Amino acid sequence: MKKLFAFIILVSTTAVAHAQSNYDILNDGGFARDLAQILAIIAVIFMLTTFIISLIKLYLDHRIRNKVIDKGVDESVVSQLLQPEKRSAGDAAIKWFIIFAGIGVGLTLINMFRPFGIHSLAIMSFSIAAGFLGYYFFTKRNANQ
Repeated sequence: MKKLFAFIILVSTTAVAHAQSNYDILNDGGFARDLAQILAIIAVIFMLTTFIISLIKLYLDHRIRNKVIDKGVDESVVSQLLQPEKRSAGDAAIKWFIIFAGIGVGLTLINMFRPFGIHSLAIMSFSIAAGFLGYYFFTKRNANQ
């Protein structure tokens, strides 16, 4: 509890100290460039680690399936193990496509409605939410089929 209280005090004092300056962080070109570079680096690291983890998962799943087949398990059980992987891989690809399409639409709308400000965050939030809603309807429709 003491750590939380100390953290809140620290954050609030920096916010108060920043409130006294006339520096506008949104109009600083260097800040925006640095932020974009940092976010790009984080995105690349995330994609690489996700790719590596997916490869490891596929390899380990393949080993498990081979061991199950070698043990002489019923063919229907093996087919049930193989079935969800193919569908979930396709669903994951569609999910990421829909989410990135929502982000792309959001960035396009933000670029159209300048100057950048709090409304840019609202546009981006609604675009990402619309992407997730589209994915929800996609999965709901596929579950009925």
